Order: sequence, then structure tokens, then C-alpha cells
Amino acid sequence: MVWEGKGKTAVVGIGLSKLTRRPEAPLGALALDACRAAIEDAGLKPEDIDGICTYPDQPFAGAGRRDGEDLVNALFLMNHGGLAPDIKWYAQISTGMIASAPIEGVNALISGAAKYVLFWRAMHIPKGTYNSFRSYSAGGDGQFGAVYGHVHGYQTHAIAYRHYLNKYHQNREKMAALVTNSRRNANLNPGAFFYNQPMSVEDYLNARMIAEPMCLFDCDVPIEGCTAIVMTTADRAKDLKNKPAYIAGYGQNTAHRPEYLTYMVDSYLDAGRPHVGKIYERAGMGPKDIDVAELYDGFAPSTLYWLEAAGFCGEGEALDFVQNGNVSLEGSLPVNTFGGSLSEGRLHGMGHLAEAVRQVTDRADKRQIKDANTAIAIDGSPLLRGSGMIFTREP
Repeated sequence: MVWEGKGKTAVVGIGLSKLTRRPEAPLGALALDACRAAIEDAGLKPEDIDGICTYPDQPFAGAGRRDGEDLVNALFLMNHGGLAPDIKWYAQISTGMIASAPIEGVNALISGAAKYVLFWRAMHIPKGTYNSFRSYSAGGDGQFGAVYGHVHGYQTHAIAYRHYLNKYHQNREKMAALVTNSRRNANLNPGAFFYNQPMSVEDYLNARMIAEPMCLFDCDVPIEGCTAIVMTTADRAKDLKNKPAYIAGYGQNTAHRPEYLTYMVDSYLDAGRPHVGKIYERAGMGPKDIDVAELYDGFAPSTLYWLEAAGFCGEGEALDFVQNGNVSLEGSLPVNTFGGSLSEGRLHGMGHLAEAVRQVTDRADKRQIKDANTAIAIDGSPLLRGSGMIFTREP
């Protein structure tokens, strides 16, 4: 059943802080920079913002919880900077990943709890911490992995990826087409961490292995920074300076999932299909209606699983689907047009949401896809309790 709220809300502003590996300012300052930029981009004033929401969770296990340094929650914005002096509604969501917070914002706008909602995600990655081996408990399930050095997300993803390659008689060299395409797109994105660093197929194939069959460039690049967006109702959006990106549908991953110590590729697809199905159902759309796909790529294989789970190609066909420029800016289905987490930077899917908005509002500059009327953005791998949205040019 098509969602009753389809087209009733829209994104009207985007703000991005500097994305860096060596920050010169604390995370809170970067978040304020992004939020101010989003409000200004929307043509609004700070006092217009009466709703705020965020996904403030720690970016990695064991991270600190110092507000304004390790994370930036709603209280920080309320207590610092005078950024939104007249807040009437707020939320901070710790489940469902990034899009769960703007989903709350959408419902607040439709219900009348707020008129203009500011949403942000700030990421802090101290030097030497991303996927580093610290101390782990070997109790419970950990006794079957941690004591043997199996403690990282990339190792779990590598197991499923190896299963995928074996099951469908594929080879990892084909992944170069997807990863180098993302880097090419990042080279057209001034906000991307790898804006000035191209990557060749040879660079990819010669990269060191992290957990076979995954190499360094199959992993997203850890950065410090923040992206923010401003949302409002469709009727208010018409009077603002930017074209609105209308929210046509959303979904959160509520698929049943058995509790295994590690998962094979079948589990990824079984969890991903119903998740995307809910987004399509609410929007009254299907894969053939999508012009641009911003698909989560915290690890490159996740994008393969989303291409299949979302119905853009058949099961086991994604590595063939991404060949020959099919997912390039000129291809039949442009994917991760901004560079993705692999090349713009690890923002947990926030960059995917922002780029989907840019594409349907003709604001992607050199990356702009002609006649991009619909764009889907999905965060998290199919096994995470992630979320996603479809944006449209028209309400």
C-alpha cells in the first residue's frame, strides 16, 4: 500500500563540513559548521529551525562518549552555539542507522510537531582506532572467534564475500570496476576525501589484502566530519530557494534474521529483499522506476548484495552487472555517484542520503545525471538494522 505521507515532506538544504583524517577542530565544531551550512543552503535562519534530530551512536566499538568530541547528540546542539534557539521537538535515534532519524523528522513534520527539522550525523575516528585490535572479551560468542583473532567487521564481511565468489563462480578482480567507478565519481566531488586522488584498475588489483578476498580499497575510508540536511513540509518547501527533494517512501530493516556467529551471502539477500520491498511499497515504485542508486558501501561487497536485493539484477549477477560502465554516470543505473563511503568518506550512509537529494534537484554539478527523477539511498549492509529512503523530483 502506498504511504499516505508520500510527497508531503522534502529536503531543502544540505551542509557538509570538511572531511579529514587530521582534524584541526573538535567534532562539535565540525557539526556546527555543517548544520549552519545546511540552514543557510535552505535559505532559512537559525530561528526558523524548530525541530532537530540525529543518529549519535559511537562509530566503532569501544569509542568514547564525550559529547562534542566523540559524538554530537541533540543536547550538544541545544546547549551550544545558539544554532537553533527555538526548538519545539527533538529526537536522537540509536537503532536503524542513519535514515531512522530523518524518518522521525518526517513524521514530526507531518504531525505538525515541527515546521523545519535539522538532521545531522557527525563521525569521529581517532588516529589508529578504526578496526584496530584492542582488548576483546572472549566470553559468550567471543570464545569462538576473538581468541583466534576474528574480531573485526571486515573479517566477517570477507567470509560472506568469499562464499559469494565461490557460490556464483565469480572472481574478485571484477570488483575493480565498481571500486574505481566510485573513485572516479569522488574525483568530481570537491567535498570527497579522495577528491584529488584517482585510482586505476591496477591500483585496486595491487592493493594489499586486509582479509582475503577483501583488499584495502574494498573498505571505506575513515574520516572525521559531519553532513547535515534540513527538511520541511512540501507546501513550505515550494517557497524556499532550492528545488525540493520530495520524500516518496522510506523503510527500516525489520526482516527476521537467525542469530548466527557469522553469516553467508544467502542471509544478506534474505534480509535485504524485504527491507527494500517496504521502501518500494510505500513509494508505489519498483526497481525499474529508480534512476540513481546510492547503495551502502561500508565494505564494497555490500553494494553487490544491495544491487541484487533491490532487484536491479538477478542473484549472483551483480559483479557482471557492474562491468562495462553500467553503473557509471553514463550507465543504465548510476551507483554511488558521489564516491560512496569508499571514496568520499565513512559517514555511515549520510553521504548517500545527501547525494540522492542532490541528484533529484539538479545540484550534483559535474556528477549530475540527466533527468534524474528518482533516487534511492540505503544505509547499512543488508544484515544491519539499517534504513533507506526514495527521493523524487516531483511530489
